[in-house]
Amino acid sequence: MHGNVSEWCQDTWHESYKGAPSDGSAWTDNDNQDRVLRGGSWYINPEDCLSANRSREGADYVFCNGIGFRVVCDFSPMTLYSLTLEPF
Repeated sequence: MHGNVSEWCQDTWHESYKGAPSDGSAWTDNDNQDRVLRGGSWYINPEDCLSANRSREGADYVFCNGIGFRVVCDFSPMTLYSLTLEPF
């Protein structure tokens, strides 16, 4: 989660983790328009390039140097196994 870009998250900004979901779901239970950025990127200071780094920006933030997102796919083990057996 650290390196090339800071990860743009679905979570809205909260001052602490008190009350955060424990199941990994997005935390969007308030009216805050700021979104969480996690990790670090090539564009920030090296001391801030940590997976624990957390900051925020408005959802309409357009200055995008160093901000990106991760594509996540959920595969069951059987699906992954069957994908490896398919001929090209």
